[in-house]
Amino acid sequence: MKRLTLMVFTAIFLLAGLPRSVSGNPLNDTIKQQAELTLRKKVMSRAKWAMQQKPVTVTAESSVRSAGGIHDFFSEGDYWWPDPKNPEGPYIQKDGMTNPENFVAHRLAMIRFSEIIGVLASAYRLTGEEKYAKQAMLHLKAWFINEGTLMNPHLKFAQAIKGRFTGRGIGIIDTIQLMEVAQGVLVMSDALDTAVLKGVKDWFSEYLNWLMTHPYGKDEMKAENNHGTCFTMQVASFAKLTGNQELLRFCADRYKKVLLPNQMAADGSFTRELARTKPYGYSVFNLDAMSTLCQILSTAQDNLWTFETADGRSIRKGLEYFYPFIKDKSKWPLKPDVMYWNNWPVAQPFLIFGADAFQQLDWMKTWVQLDHDPKVEEVIRNLPVRNPLIWLN
Repeated sequence: MKRLTLMVFTAIFLLAGLPRSVSGNPLNDTIKQQAELTLRKKVMSRAKWAMQQKPVTVTAESSVRSAGGIHDFFSEGDYWWPDPKNPEGPYIQKDGMTNPENFVAHRLAMIRFSEIIGVLASAYRLTGEEKYAKQAMLHLKAWFINEGTLMNPHLKFAQAIKGRFTGRGIGIIDTIQLMEVAQGVLVMSDALDTAVLKGVKDWFSEYLNWLMTHPYGKDEMKAENNHGTCFTMQVASFAKLTGNQELLRFCADRYKKVLLPNQMAADGSFTRELARTKPYGYSVFNLDAMSTLCQILSTAQDNLWTFETADGRSIRKGLEYFYPFIKDKSKWPLKPDVMYWNNWPVAQPFLIFGADAFQQLDWMKTWVQLDHDPKVEEVIRNLPVRNPLIWLN
């Protein structure tokens, strides 16, 4: 079936007489149509599931190790473990090795929330049926408005480490899951009740204020690896929902002057990610985040997809550097990642966003062939975009 789909996809271009890279809109339109063709069955199946789900927020479960209250999001640092020499003492680090005993209930609840809103918004975009927006409002009210179940708009207790920290700035990366919630709300905004839309925007405005003023947010903003990228990506996403033009300009400026020149090497690689114990996975993750940032922020007046630094670094260079390792993973020059090596790549958002931005048929073909419904929790958690239909213009 996939082979037949690809043959049809290729035939469209051949019959239309279009090259692999053109300067108009026809190829972009065809890429969007192919994305809908590829995802429609999955979206409608998942939307049927989402229509039957009841809200589950941070108030559903708690941990005795949390320093916060019932409305506070709590998670623990992934790579921190009990010390064999002092089992009751502070945890010790094992970089790249996830501790399966850590508290993840809030993280999983937020991922579920993201999946529900993302797929409902995708189904709404495909069908225009308001029942999907109506169902989404149940979950939006539970997380952001209803006093008994809402999540407080901060992340003071995320990625805590037993015996060391009650929370850390790097925990802010956990709310990348709220990006598809924010984008889904934008897509369904004309079908949402005015009071619900206002309540959601007010929550995100408060969270943005916390991100930009709290020491944790300031620390995360300055991170020189994927954490810094993801901080800016989140701020951009939430600022777009709330209409905060000042923060949108801030994010675009930070991408041009800080993220791209400081993280990308001359060849398009991310040196800090390559130095980790999971260089492949972290490189994919950071490229997804930077590409999503470009997708959120690019306008006709300020197109980050075509932006280049004075010495030639650009998102396109990053895509062109890494694409061969997506198409043929055996070409990867470094050691395999210490965990989840066999689970990457999947249908990475940088492929479809890049194909749409640069009209690259090869990238789109590869995206079509990859897994669009990963089951491994670590992979799902590290996909900032799982519903690309709601992100394509």
